[in-house]
Amino acid sequence: GSLLLAVHFYSSSRAAPLIPSTALGVLLLILSALLAYAALSVFVPQGSGGAPGICLTISAFWCGYGVTFVLAGQGALGDAGDLRDAVVPGLATFTVALLLVAVVGLLCREPVLALISGATSLASAHDVAARHSRALGSSAVACNYLVVCLLGGYFALGRILYFLTKGKMALPGTDLAKKKSHEQAQGTGGSTNPFAATGLILNMLWAGVFGCRLLGITSKLFMGQVPWLWAAGIYQIGICILSYRAMDVLMATSFGFTSILKFAGGYCLLYPLWQPEEPSLPTPFLVVFSILFAVLALFLSLKSPLDGLYLLVYVASCLALACHPRGFFAGGPQGVAVAVFVASALVALIHLYNVKAGAKTPPGKGKGAVKALLARSSFLKLREGPDLHAPYLGYSKYADAEALAFACSVLASSALTAPGDPQAPLATVVIPWVVVAGGILKLLGGSVAFARGKTLESSAFILYAVMWIIWGLARDGGLYGTTRSFHSAVGIAAFMLFNGFVVLCTLFLNITWFFYSLTFMLVALSFFLDAIHALPTGYDTAATLSFGLVSFYCFLSALSSGTFEGPCLPMGGPIVQLGGVRGGMSKCLHLPARRASSVKRIADILRSGGTCGIPTDTVYVLVAACNRPDAVEKAHRSKRQAQDRPMSLWISSLKQLEPAKHLFTPLLWDFMEAAWPSPISLVVPRGEWVDFLGMKDSAKYVGTPQSVAIRIPDCSVTTHLIDLVGPIVVTSANPTGEADTTHHNQVYAKLGDKVDAVLCDGPSPENVASTVVDCTKIDSGNIGFFRVGLIPKSQVLQILERVQKK
Repeated sequence: GSLLLAVHFYSSSRAAPLIPSTALGVLLLILSALLAYAALSVFVPQGSGGAPGICLTISAFWCGYGVTFVLAGQGALGDAGDLRDAVVPGLATFTVALLLVAVVGLLCREPVLALISGATSLASAHDVAARHSRALGSSAVACNYLVVCLLGGYFALGRILYFLTKGKMALPGTDLAKKKSHEQAQGTGGSTNPFAATGLILNMLWAGVFGCRLLGITSKLFMGQVPWLWAAGIYQIGICILSYRAMDVLMATSFGFTSILKFAGGYCLLYPLWQPEEPSLPTPFLVVFSILFAVLALFLSLKSPLDGLYLLVYVASCLALACHPRGFFAGGPQGVAVAVFVASALVALIHLYNVKAGAKTPPGKGKGAVKALLARSSFLKLREGPDLHAPYLGYSKYADAEALAFACSVLASSALTAPGDPQAPLATVVIPWVVVAGGILKLLGGSVAFARGKTLESSAFILYAVMWIIWGLARDGGLYGTTRSFHSAVGIAAFMLFNGFVVLCTLFLNITWFFYSLTFMLVALSFFLDAIHALPTGYDTAATLSFGLVSFYCFLSALSSGTFEGPCLPMGGPIVQLGGVRGGMSKCLHLPARRASSVKRIADILRSGGTCGIPTDTVYVLVAACNRPDAVEKAHRSKRQAQDRPMSLWISSLKQLEPAKHLFTPLLWDFMEAAWPSPISLVVPRGEWVDFLGMKDSAKYVGTPQSVAIRIPDCSVTTHLIDLVGPIVVTSANPTGEADTTHHNQVYAKLGDKVDAVLCDGPSPENVASTVVDCTKIDSGNIGFFRVGLIPKSQVLQILERVQKK
């Protein structure tokens, strides 16, 4: 990418550049997509420090720059002055942003990161200077991009050498494994969200477009600056998703909010293309938006006072927009945009340093003071711990996005309260608020809810998002016009029917969700009445206000439940009580596996004839003590075990079978000794040795009449439990035929009250079950495989070969 830009600027003085502007723009867009892919698929899983940040930052830079080149190549920007006004805000912003990255790279001894960022920053600075004064020429820009190109080639060569030599050779600064171990050695004292700095840089880009106009760097605001704003908005939604992956709910919500302003700003700059006057912003919406920002700032200050204070500049920005009819074109909002730029740059620098240095700067240490202050309160206590974002069912890679989804409902409903001109529906800026907030971001919230196992909630969010998008574009986008039709009424009636099912289901969820879905039914009814020319005066305003108020309470409740322990703003219980997973309080004990007292208590339950779900070296299993025949039979009944899926036997060491050693052949005994502990289950011939375990009549539920599967798990918690209880019978912790259980929350969800206790250890280390080996004919030198699981067949055969040689 830098080579393309270097060639372009070297040849820019010619009458015909070597690379036409349109071709250069398209190539930059392709390369920006590849950079984003590299950041998400390569660096993010490896946790490679600042690599995702620099890749995403330059990707956003090239995305906006590429679209601008395409517009220039197609003649959409007019003269050179328009081209300068279009590119300078983005170039100036990324000059400062990449300079910050370079400074942090130098402070943290990351020479490659510092040089690439610094050279790109200098290239952007020279580009700005050259566009204001032709005497400077463009050679300096090309030289800086050539430096970036050479550095990129050096890093690529280092990685190629590293892979070809299998890690034996690496050029200085290119060994990512060494850098990763260094970052882990520094600890996790820094920021837990490595993408926050990139999100703040995108906020700088939004503020830079409007700030440059106030400072006189650009002569006007026009459609040529829209690529920067919308590129920032698109990437901001991506940063929002990545922040949910980083389990940072509050920053993710703030990035969702700021992305809405970016799309709205771009819409306002596009509007003069089809209407000569400037669009008007709905004052009620902006006041509501400022309240949401203020509430989010309050909750965020409990986690990070610096970030909470930072969000206050957005409160000021929304209020400034509300006070000026010209909106983004007025001097007041542009002045606040300058403040947003400065604040974003400062906070981005702190976040960058916290991520790279692995230590918190003084402004980032405020959480301890807040925590100490709340420790004096008996009512408020911050939620902490590894299970802070654990979903109710199973394991999810995403934190809860309900707060953002509820806030988007508030924003969309408040935007619809703004009166518009039916003859000029686009003159009032409603589409960005309704379509982006009520539609796109609510779809995001529904997708995250689905990933967390919340099927009903996700269905409601996605349904409402589709409704907001369709209705927002139809009524406020000029597609609907002044005419009404039967076809629109039929479509809205279908949505109302679907929402009727949602309302019915929320009776079994909780009271707040019931009112949330019911008030949306009132909003849908206003759409329906409007379609059939029967809308009473003021009804739509009353319906949207009631929906907005309920949504605001849901927003506060979602934030408080994710921040504090205990129901500060409860969602309420189900109106109609059901049995099963959510039908009341669970009688099943859930005990943390990291405590020895928990393991002892599980052992007591097993010795008393109970059945328990426990973690293993593979997936979660349901177990019962062998010396309790009633428990073995209970485990069989609770599973509804199929005849071809018998239960197996686990021990903690071969000493537990020592009294029956003479009943096993020497080869089989040595093979068991060599194979265990491991995720390998050995199916051995059934014999009198089974009687030594005390299962009595319940032994018929274990294995088959000819064989029994037996294993020593490679899990210290499990083997310690077996030491306390003795041999146990084991079956998977799920109904027969269903998927394996990979999280302690799923055990009770799948088996209900049929399990007495669950030993909780979070997500399973593996999602694959054990390898099951047929050893019934091992003395003839042959073994078979009922199932190839975690351990491959070749490794099992190597173990057998070693034992046979012995």
